[in-house]
Amino acid sequence: MIRIHKRLLVVLALSIGLGSGVVNAETTIQPGDHIAIIGNTFADQLRNHGYLETFLLQRTQGKTVSIRNLGWAGDMLTARDRPTHFPTEKSTLTAHRTDVIIACFGMGESFAGQKGLVDFRRDLEEFIASHHGRKYNGHSEVRLILVSPIAYEYLGDLTPRWKRRNNELAAYTQAMGELAIAHQIPFVNLYNATLDLMDDGTASKLTRNGINLNEYGFWAVSRILADELVVGEQAWQLRVDSKTETSSGLGVQISSVTSDVGGLRFTVEEKNWPSCEPPLKGSVHANLAGNRDRLVVENLSPGDYLLTIDGEPVVSADYAQWAEGVAIDSSPAHNALEAYRRDVNDKNLQFTYSWKALNQVHIVGERKKSPSGQALPAEVIEFNRLAKLKDQVLRAGIRLQTREWRLIRNPH
Repeated sequence: MIRIHKRLLVVLALSIGLGSGVVNAETTIQPGDHIAIIGNTFADQLRNHGYLETFLLQRTQGKTVSIRNLGWAGDMLTARDRPTHFPTEKSTLTAHRTDVIIACFGMGESFAGQKGLVDFRRDLEEFIASHHGRKYNGHSEVRLILVSPIAYEYLGDLTPRWKRRNNELAAYTQAMGELAIAHQIPFVNLYNATLDLMDDGTASKLTRNGINLNEYGFWAVSRILADELVVGEQAWQLRVDSKTETSSGLGVQISSVTSDVGGLRFTVEEKNWPSCEPPLKGSVHANLAGNRDRLVVENLSPGDYLLTIDGEPVVSADYAQWAEGVAIDSSPAHNALEAYRRDVNDKNLQFTYSWKALNQVHIVGERKKSPSGQALPAEVIEFNRLAKLKDQVLRAGIRLQTREWRLIRNPH
């Protein structure tokens, strides 16, 4: 896991030039917060994958956060074009009773290179000032969190000027971090964190074109971002000794361990949510392996074993692999979590239809007096109502159960 102890980060940032992680973690995410995500294509695409929101909801169960994604592809601090009569950002933040703004900028601005740094610093200062003291929730000042751009991933000919671009991104990230320290604002340095991952040539790529994350990239980066925004539960870690019939568990409670010639069985009570399955078939980055749920079974007789949970096949491995530990990503609980993530995405879709309607010409343009134009405002209101209903459904979380786990030896 890519972590630096948060109490050390302000000192480290000043002394070594902004390491990965949060600068000043005193005012990050709290249970029950209403959060707005704003910014560039990275921010915009977070809504289509749902990993970050799922992680944050998971970690605030009992008093879940409520999130509205206002990201817009191509947005920069001073270039945020919207259709005529589009709702102001202030009105949307107020309607959501926003407690926290997660602001993702710096990627588009970085293309101005070193000569654009002065303007970027000025624009970021003005952006911070524009939200200072604002009480969008009606009673307390909004808390701002700055998020840097990711690093530029080397993909050969697809990524020209790779070193130059990363030097520019590093400079803009440095500027963001310095202003975060000056204004005592939490800052997440995704540049350093992703650069560390990209240096691992044995793992899967994070991006499609060096800049835009792929599905696996959003899983990985969302986990890093969530780890820095709110303290959460660790991954499931299960350990069973077939010989002594003893066990230990993190995130679960294991009991009734019974070994026989055909394999092993035990009962698992789920205490915490599982971890989201990584969306890839290749190798997960070594630094992220600790984010996966894992079962270690020691002292099995030589052979291959199938893990079943409540009778459903989950994963197969040989005895040596079980002794090393096998990732568990597709148990019934994991399947429930994946369904939950799809519900998160559906909620975001309903909100997007209410906030960024697909055909603005029928709402504020030349066709607003047509029959379809007259009907659309009511539809927008309905989409917003559906998004709020989805919020209520998401508060319930997923159901944790007690299940029968078995390792069944393959006779062949």
